[in-house]
Amino acid sequence: MTTLETPEWDAPVAVKAPKTTKAKIIDVVRWLAIVAVVAFAAKSLASNWDEFWRTLKDIAWQSSALSLFALIASMAAATYAWQIMVDDLGKPIGYRRGAQIFLVGQLGKYVPGSVWAYLLQMELGRKAGLARARIFTGSLIQFGVGIVAALVLSILAMPAVFSNSPNALWLFILLPAGLAALHPKVLTWGTSLVLKILRRPPLDHQLSYQTIGKVFGFSVLAYAFQGVHLWLLANSVGAPGFTGLVMCVGAMAIAMTSGTFAFILPSGAGVREVVMVAVLTASGLSVGQATAFAVASRVMFTVADLLTAGGAAIAARLRTA
Repeated sequence: MTTLETPEWDAPVAVKAPKTTKAKIIDVVRWLAIVAVVAFAAKSLASNWDEFWRTLKDIAWQSSALSLFALIASMAAATYAWQIMVDDLGKPIGYRRGAQIFLVGQLGKYVPGSVWAYLLQMELGRKAGLARARIFTGSLIQFGVGIVAALVLSILAMPAVFSNSPNALWLFILLPAGLAALHPKVLTWGTSLVLKILRRPPLDHQLSYQTIGKVFGFSVLAYAFQGVHLWLLANSVGAPGFTGLVMCVGAMAIAMTSGTFAFILPSGAGVREVVMVAVLTASGLSVGQATAFAVASRVMFTVADLLTAGGAAIAARLRTA
C-alpha cells in the first residue's frame, strides 16, 4: 500500500517551540471539553446509581466482576478495530496512542448529540500530531463497518426482537446493502464521496480486504463481549444457557446500533434498553428483572468507559513523563 504523506493525512511531528496565545487557548478549550464530557458521564452514572446498586446486591460479585471485565474487553477490541483503520491511512500510531484518542474521545457520546465524540477524537488526534481528516476518516469507516457487523450479529436475536417489535424488519433490508458496502471498491468510493461532500480530499488508495476484514472481525468480537456481559447478568438469577448467550450477543448488537442512530440522546439513552428488555424477557426473565438488568448494564457501560478512558490517559501521561 502506498500512502501519500500530505498535511491533510499526516501532520509532521514538529520540534517543540514556545506556544502561541492561540495554541494556549486551544489547549484550554480542549481540556474544558474533556472536563465537560467527563461531567456528563458522571451525571449519567449518578442518575442511575441507586437502581443499579439495588440490582447489583442480588447478583453474585463474581458475575458482576466478570460482566464488567467483558465490557472492558469489548472496548479494547473496538479500540483495536479503530486503530487498524487509522493505521491504514498513514503511519502506524500504536495501540497506546490510539487508545488515548479513541477511548477518551468516546466519552463525548454522553453529551447529547453523538457528534461530540468524533469532534473530541479529532481534537485529541490533532494534539497527538495527527491530521483531523485522518482521524475523522478512520472513525467514519470504522463506524460503517461496525454497523454491518452489528447487523450480521442481530440475526441471532431476531426471534425475540420480532415477537416484541414487528417493525424490526428494516434490519433484513439493511443487511444485504451493508454487506455489499463492505467490498473494498464500494467502501472506498462511498468514503471518498462523503469526504468530497465535506470538501475534503478523497482517499489516496483503495481499502484492502485485509484491512476491512480485520476491522469487521474485531467489531464482531466487541459486540460478542458485550453480549457476554449481558448474559452474565441474566445468568446470575436464571439459567438462560447457551441459547440465552447467543440471543444476548444478538441483542447487544441490535441495541448498540439502535442507540447509535438515536443521536439526539446521550449515548442512545432509553433506546438500547428497550431491545435488551425484549430479549431478556424472551429468555424467561420477568419484565422487572429485565428492566433492572438493562439499567445495570447502562451504568456498567459508563463505569467501563470511565475506567478505560482514564487508564488510557494515565498510560499516555506516564509515557511522556
